Amino acid sequence: MSATIHRLADRAPSLEPMIELVTGDMNLVNAAILDRMQSQIPLIPELAGHLIAGGGKRMRPMLTLASARLLGYMGTRHHRLAAAVEFIHTATLLHDDVVDGSDLRRGKRTANLIWGNPASVLVGDFLFSRSFELMVEDGSLKVLKILSNASAVIAEGEVNQLTAARRIDLGEDRYLEIINAKTAALFAAACRIAAVVAERPEAEEAALDAYGRNLGIAFQLVDDAIDYISDAGTMGKDAGDDFREGKMTLPVILAYARGDEADRKFWKDAVEGRRDSDADFAHAVELVRATRAVDDTLARARHYGQRAIDALGPFAASKAKEAMVEAVEFAVARAY
Repeated sequence: MSATIHRLADRAPSLEPMIELVTGDMNLVNAAILDRMQSQIPLIPELAGHLIAGGGKRMRPMLTLASARLLGYMGTRHHRLAAAVEFIHTATLLHDDVVDGSDLRRGKRTANLIWGNPASVLVGDFLFSRSFELMVEDGSLKVLKILSNASAVIAEGEVNQLTAARRIDLGEDRYLEIINAKTAALFAAACRIAAVVAERPEAEEAALDAYGRNLGIAFQLVDDAIDYISDAGTMGKDAGDDFREGKMTLPVILAYARGDEADRKFWKDAVEGRRDSDADFAHAVELVRATRAVDDTLARARHYGQRAIDALGPFAASKAKEAMVEAVEFAVARAY
């Protein structure tokens, strides 16, 4: 299978076609989000709104809406379910930033830095609860099973990543397990539930699941590469966050495997927390570039991106399909 994603000839890939495709639906989703994040406890909407209104792309709920358009679904059930998907995602981000001790999220100070860790964890729990309310209100046990399973898989993936932190012996297979769970599972579920509400065959459910899962893996691979080639101004997070947290992402796994004895000692010290200065990060960037670790991480991202595009093969040509293909191209092109 080719791992070459066909570039648009006249412009850089963008999310704009997908945004335009689902604008009307997204307005209804945003209204549901705003309504369900309200509480008599003022801290809850204040803290939740800091992140929800913080400039995120709303990629996951957009995938639910775009998948519904792809299938020609004309109902409204997917609006609440897309809101549920966004609440699950936001809850995991709030918890993530506490676990990681992050300072920046979407270019802004993280909620835990402003309100503290306890408030961030508890508001994350509140948003998880709201997501389950929305699932139950939909009334489909199948939808509930898909989204609740995704929530459990994400949590399991986060624990897996936590136990893998600062472990220089982490291999590529376990790394892929982690990103499949913590990132790709929700992408897959967000797409799959559209086929359920549209009452489409199991084969179309599976195709949308494959599209979302492979897109999610590609998306995370690019994120992990970007940690070594970006700056906070362009990506909304501090470059080197993963490095300083001792995360064994694919660029590090590949650079460590390809390094000489001195390079391996550097990576071991860095991953175990003994080398985390700005100068150390600069050296790490040199090593991932010299060993082509970033290049090969991005090549893998293109491979999974092509698998996502291939998964849309059974569906007829449409604006929705074009937008979903371009969303993959955009996800991969963010690193260039």
